[in-house]
Amino acid sequence: MDNTDIQKTLVLFKPDTVQRGLVGEILSRFERVGLKIVATKMLAPDKDHYYKHYEEIGKMITRRGEKAFGVTLDAMVQGPVIAMVLEAVEAVELVRKLVGPTEPKSAAPGTIRGDYSHMSFGYADSQVKGIPNLIHASGDPEEAAQEIAHWFTEDEQYEYQALNEKFTR
Repeated sequence: MDNTDIQKTLVLFKPDTVQRGLVGEILSRFERVGLKIVATKMLAPDKDHYYKHYEEIGKMITRRGEKAFGVTLDAMVQGPVIAMVLEAVEAVELVRKLVGPTEPKSAAPGTIRGDYSHMSFGYADSQVKGIPNLIHASGDPEEAAQEIAHWFTEDEQYEYQALNEKFTR
């Protein structure tokens, strides 16, 4: 294994996670598998910030349509989020596996969404609301790099050796 296997990924604890008081519990799941926090902050971005995140980087309108994009933005501005950069061996894939699929109803027990949320796309669509799925996780390493640059400056990210790195790297 070389350092190209070490990745950084963006995780957003969405407003529903912050408001339900689940941040610490969910964060501990990331830390237990060896993900290292290299940047973190709480903020309440405006719709322009989310537009860049979800459309300019994530191409959400292109993939899911204007309606899905609108309800997602409305849900994201309901309160503050906690943004983090996590680092580990193959971090992007690891975080995605821990979080589970985007639709909570489809998420298996044992995943974050499977354990802490339950709503289906159908129900959310019928109510014209964003689906409260707790976490945003970067989809691939390229997207992660763009998202991290959007949310954090280089000076806000830290390099240090965590104790578990002695055993995993």
